[in-house]
Amino acid sequence: MFEKVKKSTTENLGKTNRIVEGTSIIGDIVSKADFRLDGELIGNFTSQGKLVIGASGIVKGEIICHNADIEGEFQGKLKVLEVLNIKGTARIHGEIAVGKLSIEPGADFTATCTMLNSNPTILLEDGKGTE
Repeated sequence: MFEKVKKSTTENLGKTNRIVEGTSIIGDIVSKADFRLDGELIGNFTSQGKLVIGASGIVKGEIICHNADIEGEFQGKLKVLEVLNIKGTARIHGEIAVGKLSIEPGADFTATCTMLNSNPTILLEDGKGTE
């Protein structure tokens, strides 16, 4: 009589993964939830949520996510579908594609930047995109 309705991406709302300072990961990370990185990632990161790279965080690789706040260091390719906030302590080097961009004074932003004008989706490893 009553069918179970499949939970949407809101089931991950309020859940945040965290990599703490002093931790180094070499490889790829795929996450449906928000993510905070205060350690080091050498590899690729894909998320349907928000990525926060803390002041001590370092990422070298490719990132695809919906929203991002960067306080630390990033080198590589970055695609943020909605809003990218770059804090004054950030060091960004590479290629950036964003929906909206905010840069605080003092940030080291040495990158090419492209503004997205369509509604792209994120494909995760399982082949399913965001909706």
